[in-house]
Amino acid sequence: MTARVGVITFPGSLDDADAARAVARAGAEPVPLWHGDRDLRGLAAVILPGGFSYGDYLRCGAIARFAPVMGELVPAARAGLPVLGICNGFQILCEAHLLPGALTRNAGLRFIDRVVRVRIEDTRTPWTADYAQDQEISVVLKSGEGAYVADPATLARLAAAGQVVARYAGANPNGSVGDIAGVRNEAGNVVGLMPHPEHAIDALTGPGTDGLGFFTSVLRAMVDQ
Repeated sequence: MTARVGVITFPGSLDDADAARAVARAGAEPVPLWHGDRDLRGLAAVILPGGFSYGDYLRCGAIARFAPVMGELVPAARAGLPVLGICNGFQILCEAHLLPGALTRNAGLRFIDRVVRVRIEDTRTPWTADYAQDQEISVVLKSGEGAYVADPATLARLAAAGQVVARYAGANPNGSVGDIAGVRNEAGNVVGLMPHPEHAIDALTGPGTDGLGFFTSVLRAMVDQ
């Protein structure tokens, strides 16, 4: 039976089709979810894609956290459902308090669109298990509010618990504290990532296939359960 992975579309989502394509390329069945849905349909995992949910007129993700589908997703995530938030999805997970910290305007206050190097620092999550510890990958970063911030106590807890999933390798493109590119919750099932792995799954259309591991990892996690 093919594993089913949900991809949520909010008003303003831009990368939902790309995320669904990555899921399919990994070998799972992408299942579209609408922001107004109140049923997760027994899905094995869920992805919150990039874009500008509800226009992001307040703070990125601040309105999306109140969407009906989040009323289902939050308790499911706290119960162990694998959830990946990419870019705006990362922002939504922070606003929903499923992940610590917040995302703020890039250093220099400019939108960034470039290929970046990212070092995978935690391979224990269902989204990163197919990577090697400290493996460096090339993925696409595109955001205006991508700088990760948190208070010193939170940063200390993240470091102590190994909850930093990925860091920018080399130059820090957006001013994220500690070069942080992605974090996870304490249980490890919820991961937020600012760069876009779904744009690096095909050598013909992106910077290689380094991003595909996020999607094959969760598929393997489902099989291993």
